[in-house]
Formats: sequence, C-alpha cells, structure tokens
Amino acid sequence: MAKQDKPIDFESALEELEGLVEQMESGELTLEQSLKAFERGVKLTRDCQGALQAAELRIKALSEDENGLRLDDLEVEPTDIEDD
Repeated sequence: MAKQDKPIDFESALEELEGLVEQMESGELTLEQSLKAFERGVKLTRDCQGALQAAELRIKALSEDENGLRLDDLEVEPTDIEDD
C-alpha cells in the first residue's frame, strides 16, 4: 500500500475522509473493513490537522512585520462603502 504512504494534499485527504465516514455510516462494511477504514481515517485526520497547523504557522509568519507586529494588532477602522 505504497499509495497510502505518499503525502496527500489537504483537499484530497478531506475528500477521502468524508468518503470513509459515509462508508462506515452505511453499515455495509465488515468488522475488518471498518477497522481498516477507521485506521485510515485516523491517519487522514492527523494529516489534515498537520496541514492546518502548518498553514496557521505560515499565516502567522506572513502577518508579522520586521518589528514583530502582527496585522491583527493594528487598529484599523472599517470604511463605509456605498453601493451605487
């Protein structure tokens, strides 16, 4: 099962995870199939969590300036935009 060991992108992992949940909820899997699906689901969940954490760190790094100020630390007043 080398395919499962390859890195998978977030969207693909999430889609596969949703499919596994549907299969397991259907009640049509054997006990062994359910266990394998659950194991795969745990791995996909961990992969997704890791990808989200990495994205959060990238966003934090990008939102800080050279003085360590974050964009959300700045007080910005929303402007009134009128639709014509």
